[in-house]
Amino acid sequence: MGTVSTALVCLLAGTALTGCGGDSEEKSAGALLDEANATMRKLGSVTVDITNRTTRGSVTSHLVTDLGSRCRSRTTWSAGGTLEQIRLGGTDYVRPNRAYLQKWKKYPGVTGEQRLWVKTPVDQAGSGDGLTSCERPFDSFGTAKKGGSARVGDTEALRLIVTDKADKAGTYTFYVAAEGKPYLLKTVYKSAAQQTTTAFSGFDAPLGVQAPKADEVLSVPGGSR
Repeated sequence: MGTVSTALVCLLAGTALTGCGGDSEEKSAGALLDEANATMRKLGSVTVDITNRTTRGSVTSHLVTDLGSRCRSRTTWSAGGTLEQIRLGGTDYVRPNRAYLQKWKKYPGVTGEQRLWVKTPVDQAGSGDGLTSCERPFDSFGTAKKGGSARVGDTEALRLIVTDKADKAGTYTFYVAAEGKPYLLKTVYKSAAQQTTTAFSGFDAPLGVQAPKADEVLSVPGGSR
């Protein structure tokens, strides 16, 4: 007579028996984080919402991206100003609002709202210009340990706490989906001076990133329309 498989015994017993725990119970925190990052890197699209708070104020951003070369973002500063961006391959379309131009670019004479987008090559984007890359690394780092179960919205999640010698002042908490694919649902970074929350959604949803209409694009000297 054949023996009943462990999987069948666990199913009949409602997984209450010793040794019937799921894979997430057996895998280390580092392995779970590696699996989540690998799942995220395979996505064709994802929505990323970031809120960064410091003693000087907050910055929020909303990004829809293919994790490669096509994305659309909107960044808003609590101190004033909003910057919108569409990146399509080697081209950026950028639209700052009036408050952004007045405060961050020091153009006090700007009085009207900006309806037009400025078209510019991506290779002209420089450090500190506020523009967003469509790419995200999704790399594991530091030392991970399990932090118990949690919920992110309506989804059961595993909480993984990561510390890194390169940043002794801060702690990272990663929330990985405990049901279905092991998507990374949220990360939270905390230190005495800063808290950054990054939420992920819209996994493999239609991207819908397109260039602005022709009559909404500003012609600039040396550029194209």
